[in-house]
Amino acid sequence: MGAITYDIEIPSSISAARIFKAVVLDVDTLVPKIMPQAIKNVEILEGDGGVGTIKLIHFGEGSQYKSVKHRVDAIDKENLTHSYSIIEGYVLGGVIESVTYHVKIVPTEDGGSICKNRSIYNTKGDAEISEEKIKEGKEKAMAMFKAIEAYLLANPDA
Repeated sequence: MGAITYDIEIPSSISAARIFKAVVLDVDTLVPKIMPQAIKNVEILEGDGGVGTIKLIHFGEGSQYKSVKHRVDAIDKENLTHSYSIIEGYVLGGVIESVTYHVKIVPTEDGGSICKNRSIYNTKGDAEISEEKIKEGKEKAMAMFKAIEAYLLANPDA
């Protein structure tokens, strides 16, 4: 099994604690509300939302995929970190064993934050993943983050 890693950093004017709450703790209800074309709903299959929880994410009408299974690997509310893995679904394309994401929200001096995201694509055997597929994943992650950020800016009490 091979592994392909990429990192992205997304700055935000929103505080670290607030963006962490939205992109980690409230994401299962928030994204279907603000981006129903991307994610229709999230169903918990096992667990209570903490480590080991298995979720079934149903994609919206605009997606080429139907659903994906996601496992919570780690969550640390104090240090604003979260790790999870996509463990099953057509999105893996038969060449990827799993995709693991490590998210860390870092406060900035101006009261905003930076979302640091490391994605690790664990491939089956010697399988290769195209740069285009990786770029597509980055763009989707960025779009979702920016949609959540825009929602929070428009709804200060959310």
